[in-house]
Formats: sequence, structure tokens, C-alpha cells
Amino acid sequence: MAPSPTSLFNAGAVGALPGPAWLREQRGASWDRFEKSGLPTESEEIWRYSRIDDLDLDHYRPGEPNTIEGIGGLPAEVATLVRSAGPGATIILSTGGGEAKVANLQPGLTVSPAEQRPLGGGGEPALALAGPAADPFVALNGAFSLAPWRVAVAPGTALTNPVVLVHWLVGERAAFFPRLEVELGESASAQVMEVVAGGPEDMLVVPLSEVAVGRGARLGFGHVQLLGAGAWQLGNQVSRVAAAGVLRSMTVALGGYYARVRTDSVLDGEGGDTELLAAYFGTGGQMHDLRTVQHHVAPHSRSDLLFKGAVADEAQSVYSGLIRVEKGAKGTNAFQTNRNLVLSGGARAYSVPNLEIEDNDVRCSHASAVGPVDESQLFYLGSRGVPETAAERLIVLGFMDDVLGRFPVDGVLPWLRDALTSKLDQAGAGA
Repeated sequence: MAPSPTSLFNAGAVGALPGPAWLREQRGASWDRFEKSGLPTESEEIWRYSRIDDLDLDHYRPGEPNTIEGIGGLPAEVATLVRSAGPGATIILSTGGGEAKVANLQPGLTVSPAEQRPLGGGGEPALALAGPAADPFVALNGAFSLAPWRVAVAPGTALTNPVVLVHWLVGERAAFFPRLEVELGESASAQVMEVVAGGPEDMLVVPLSEVAVGRGARLGFGHVQLLGAGAWQLGNQVSRVAAAGVLRSMTVALGGYYARVRTDSVLDGEGGDTELLAAYFGTGGQMHDLRTVQHHVAPHSRSDLLFKGAVADEAQSVYSGLIRVEKGAKGTNAFQTNRNLVLSGGARAYSVPNLEIEDNDVRCSHASAVGPVDESQLFYLGSRGVPETAAERLIVLGFMDDVLGRFPVDGVLPWLRDALTSKLDQAGAGA
């Protein structure tokens, strides 16, 4: 379904956006791709169980950058998360998906608006990287992104402190298109955290994160979503890992009304290694929707996925994952695990793992589980005098802690535990 003739999202609006000639040309091509594909529907397998049929693009208008003095101007929850990365962290504060302020730039690190040079030094655009049946919202982001930001680490550089990029978004019925590119040169190493956060307004957020891990490089990439209860998110994360490169990537989804993230990890270098992690917790009427593609192109590559979530009240979650092994990717090792806790009778969780294997001599497996808190665990704690509410809290925190403990940015784990505890309190109050 294409936008209506009266929509504020059209070729004219794309052409009116400021920027260098190459970016304007790229936006036009992205709009053409989106217009040809149109909005998806729930009849498509990759959108099954979603709320996409409820999206009305005409309800929104393109958003604008806002004014904020610094981290101290953010809500306490967001500011505390940023500060948890430590006093030496490089902080990038972007408003409305546009301009950004940069503090504490580290040696060997470049932070700047994206360049015409393709990410990874000659790679394909994100739309082509995004596995089978690429998400049309990659193209919509490409059409309306105001200022794509690139974080580049020079070859051989090991950053001492994390890099934190905050997208702060406010505006009633506004649509935002934040975009981040992360590029690690050969044998470089870094930790990068992206935070997508916003006010309580009704808004649409279409973020795109592109990651290129060079030969022998190591990247820890964390993405934390803290949008308000009225927000729709339709996000994409796309990574490419070169030979002997290592990527640990984790998504934490706590906010939003309907919050979707599709993660495509392409291993196109021999010996590449990707660990994909996620933790999500929905309360009230929230829906967290996570889709993944572990795309093995090169031989002897490895991917390991662990996604854990919980739903309470009337909340819902969806996980759908695909391991795809191309012809020629011999020696692939790929694993996919999704576990979900359902904490109340009105909550729902769906889990759909898939395999597509085009070569022999590979090891691939998947596992999924959806269920309530184990009654035997509740009984055990109750028999030792722990009240039922406290016992359930302990079980949920223990269930999530093994994945939270792998968050790839140092110093953030205590904040994550506190945030999860707060969500449990919301569920207990029937939020």
C-alpha cells in the first residue's frame, strides 16, 4: 500500500530536504524503492503477528530537530543510562534525527555526518545487505534521514572508553528517521551504545543502524530503546562482519506502544563471528516485535543468538528468526535460541524459528520456548518464606540476568537491572 496522494511523505518532501548532492540523490533513489514496495501487510510472513495493518503513515508529519542543552536536559532515566558508560565515554547527542553535539572525542575516533563513501570501503547499500526480503522501512529511512552520523574507528585503534550516541526525539504526531553508521577498521576494537529515546507523545520512529566490522576487528554494539508509551518504532539493524571479525550486538527493548526491530547480520568473511542478543519486557498494551536474519555467506563463520523476553498485563511479543546458509558457506556454525516468560493470562508471546541451508558440512540448530513462571520454582521459594510477588520477581530477574550480563558496553549492567525491576513494578501495578 503506497502513501495517499495527500500524504506529507512524497517525492517533493524528499527533494526539499537539505544536504549535499550525493545525499539528495541517495534519498531520491531510496524513495523510489519505498514507493515501489509500499507499506507491508500482516499477510506477509515476515510481518505475521505484527500490528503493521494499523499503521497510518498519513497520521504523521516529518519531525524536526529540537533544542536541548546537553545530557543534563534529558529525563533522569536516560541521563543515568548515558552516564553509566563512564566519565571517559565519547557522547554524541542528536536531536530529532538531525544535528548532533559531540563531547570527549577519543584518539583514533572520527564522528561526523556520513560521507558518500560506502560503509566498509566499497560495500553495498544497507538495503542490499538486509538479507532476503529486505524491510521497506530501510528505504523509508534512506529517503527521510536528515543527517546520517558515522562513527569510524581507525585501523589498529583500541578505544579505551565507550562511544554513546543518543537520539532524543520529541514532537506530537512527528516522524523521525535517525541513522547511525559504525565502521571499524582492520584490527580495531570498540564499544558503541546507541540509545533511541523520546517523550510521551504520539510519534513514529524509523531508525536504521549500519555496522561494518573490518578484518580482525572486534565490536561490542548495544542498542537501547526507551521511547514513550505512544510511540511506534519500525527499526532496522544491519551488520557486515569481515574475515576473522567479531561482533557482539544486543538490543534492549523497554518502551514504545508497538516497537519492532529487524536485525540482519551478514557474515561475508571467512572466520567471522557474530553474537546476537536481546532482552525485552512489555507491560500494559505494549508489543515488542523482533525479527532476525543470521546470513552466512562465507565459510567457517559462526553466529550465536539468544533472545529473552517477558510479557505481562495485556502485552505481546513476537520473535521470528531465520538462519540462512548460502552455497559455499561450508563449516558454518549457527545457533538460535528464543525464550519467553508469560506473566499474566492476558499476555501473549509468539516464537517462530526458521532454517534455510544451501550447503552441507554445517551445524545449525534452533530452540524456542514460551511459558509461565515455573510453579516448582515458586513453590520452592514459597516454602522458604518468600512471598509470591517477591518470588516471581526473583525468578524473572534470574531468567533475564544471563542475557543482561552479556551487554556489550561496560558499566551498563546495573542500569539494566534497575530498569527491568521498574518494569516489574509497572506490571505489578497493572500498568
